Amino acid sequence: MLANSLVELDRQHLIHPLSSFRGHERGGVRVLRSAKGATLTDSEGHRLLDGFAGLWCVNAGYGHESIVEAAAEQMRRLPYATGYFDLGAEPAIRLAAELAERSPGDLDHVYFTLGGSDAVDSTVRFIRYYNHARGTPEKDQFISLAQGFHGSSTVGAGLTALPGFHAGFGVPFDWQHKISSHYVYRNPVGQDPEAIIAASVAELRAKVEELGPERVAAFYAEPIQGSGGVLVPPPGWTKAMAATCRELGILFVADEVITAFGRTGPLFACEDEGIVPDFITIAKGLTSGYAPLGAVLMADHVYQVIADGAGEALIGHGYTYSGHPVSAAVGLAVLKLYEDGLLDNGRRAGERLMAGLTGLAEHPLVGDVRGRGMLAAIELVTDKARKTPLPAACEPSKRIFDRAYRAGLIVRAFGNGAIGFAPPLCCTGEEIDEMIGRTRRVLDETLDDPDVRAAMPRS
Repeated sequence: MLANSLVELDRQHLIHPLSSFRGHERGGVRVLRSAKGATLTDSEGHRLLDGFAGLWCVNAGYGHESIVEAAAEQMRRLPYATGYFDLGAEPAIRLAAELAERSPGDLDHVYFTLGGSDAVDSTVRFIRYYNHARGTPEKDQFISLAQGFHGSSTVGAGLTALPGFHAGFGVPFDWQHKISSHYVYRNPVGQDPEAIIAASVAELRAKVEELGPERVAAFYAEPIQGSGGVLVPPPGWTKAMAATCRELGILFVADEVITAFGRTGPLFACEDEGIVPDFITIAKGLTSGYAPLGAVLMADHVYQVIADGAGEALIGHGYTYSGHPVSAAVGLAVLKLYEDGLLDNGRRAGERLMAGLTGLAEHPLVGDVRGRGMLAAIELVTDKARKTPLPAACEPSKRIFDRAYRAGLIVRAFGNGAIGFAPPLCCTGEEIDEMIGRTRRVLDETLDDPDVRAAMPRS
């Protein structure tokens, strides 16, 4: 009865993110009740391995008492403190210092937000202020990647390059531009890493020339494109793009909202290639999803220009909950867990995950296996030679997610038939193996669907 009443209340009142309002009204909600480690339990008692860490965010896994206690203690002591009026609280100060100490290069300054979307928005505001302060206000054009995701706020959705975040919203704006993704599996130049890197560099240069070198302010890229389908660039791609930005006088923003905090192995994915961006945006794994928190990591050379440009004047950017003490206390507790063994476990589990997914490559529906660490995907096709996606009429996103859920597994099912994985770093080897086994079951059942069979080439 309780579950039924919740479903009805949900239908009547709760607007879900990234959903069809009418479709959700018809299908209803699946209510999650509890979780521990890498396992969720819903209101029907159905146990699920969380192969997606909530929404790429519960990196530490569920049920860590040290995190709960840190939040509770901070709530008792000081549940809120504003950062306005030069006030502050210890957890935010300490977390900023810990992040600055661990971040690459001179990313020594931290501005806290509530999540990834407002972190991206904050970078746009800071970059505009930076260029006004240095006497180049005409540098007001921003470039990002096709199939990239940079949040779903109005400004972030414009930098995002996924049609569902644009339709009906009046974005992108005319100052937001795109170049092609590196998408190795479907890149028109082929799959040679050097050719892909050269093509991306050339396209960025051409876009800057088209807009005017004196007009372009910044380039945004995820070290791995998450919501675009877990698209992993060739080794050296990020480094080459960052170097090109530096040569052209463009700020390089690494959106690490998904990739930071052990998701690809190190604390920051930029470490994989020794990159020091001008900004890094983070969220999700910063608190392992236990409380809302995001941040902008700002390089010292940018900070000094803004500070000198403002002088004694206020810099008019601020959020009520910036540096929220409870969220910051959670962040400190989570950081300790990462460094007390979770990062190491995540590296081992990531190797096992990639080995297991690679073992699925021979399945008739698997066209591509890609990933790094605990961030991976398999892309399904009906014809491996032609790389033909699953038919849109199959509604692969809904079908695969529902089928995986019934099998006791949560994954990210993309509209093109790709299946995304981002399990908690706490996973055991047995849990990773079980995720692979349940994925194989989903593939086998999908292979038996008549409409999928009909789309496959006849032998």
